[in-house]
Amino acid sequence: MYNFRTDLALERRDIYKKVNKLNEIDGVESIEKEINEKIKLSKVKITNKNGEEAIGKPIGNYITIDVKGLKLADDDEIKKISDVLSNELKEMLNIHVNKQEDILIVGLGNIYVTPDALGPKVINEIDVTRHLIKYLPQYVEEGTRPVSAIAPGVLGTTGIETVEILKGIVENIKPKLLIVIDALASRSIDRISSTIQISDTGIVPGAGVGNTRQEISEKTLGIPIISIGIPTVVELATLVSDGIDIFIDRLQEKAESNEYLNKLQQDDKYEEVKEALNVGEYNMIVTPKEIDDLIENMKDIVARGINFAI
Repeated sequence: MYNFRTDLALERRDIYKKVNKLNEIDGVESIEKEINEKIKLSKVKITNKNGEEAIGKPIGNYITIDVKGLKLADDDEIKKISDVLSNELKEMLNIHVNKQEDILIVGLGNIYVTPDALGPKVINEIDVTRHLIKYLPQYVEEGTRPVSAIAPGVLGTTGIETVEILKGIVENIKPKLLIVIDALASRSIDRISSTIQISDTGIVPGAGVGNTRQEISEKTLGIPIISIGIPTVVELATLVSDGIDIFIDRLQEKAESNEYLNKLQQDDKYEEVKEALNVGEYNMIVTPKEIDDLIENMKDIVARGINFAI
């Protein structure tokens, strides 16, 4: 399959189907529906090893919420998006934990790098209750779920792998489930800060930008993991490759007999572009100039969605 960088199961499914000229993939089940004219919900379920190998994602459930025009969304639209997130998250939580069992929420990323700051910013908005239940139970409603939250930073500033930090916390406070929030990489610039992916398979920090760290999963931590990710970057080679696609399409409209253009395959072109742009040890990624505002919008949506779900 194409070697485009993307953390989104939906994109990897679409790429595989396109490359192999398939309508369906063995081991991959999909459902799509429109919530309204601006919000689309897609569910991808990987059911066996064949699906896992085809998509390059672990067996499990992947829910994608696509939002049109998020940059111009008003308060009512933001509330609607967070409600959709909350409902889907609640369904997934109910599979793994009871209503009063402890949850630890983890915001991955570097708060000083805007495209990577989503996780830590969401943590600042989470309604934590574990300390209140423990020290001020008289002020807490009966049945309140114990919720704790942490932004563990990144390896470059802490010197500690995130999964090592989380292992220590899990061993001490013993949550029944982790919700992990992270910034992702996408195949398409259109999905930047306009797509939310929820999955129950864990997460590999930095995988989308080639800076892979140890995975955060049930296998490494011993408890279920639900991840919430939002694309904030696209690989430069992907953007250039897409631009060339548009250019070639326009040329082909005027010169359909041009043999070279008609034979130029997208995967070959992408690899050539990637090699040309990969000067020295640098592999460039791109984020929109409006990323500050987009991160603020998505932070509010994700935090509100989590708070209502738990």
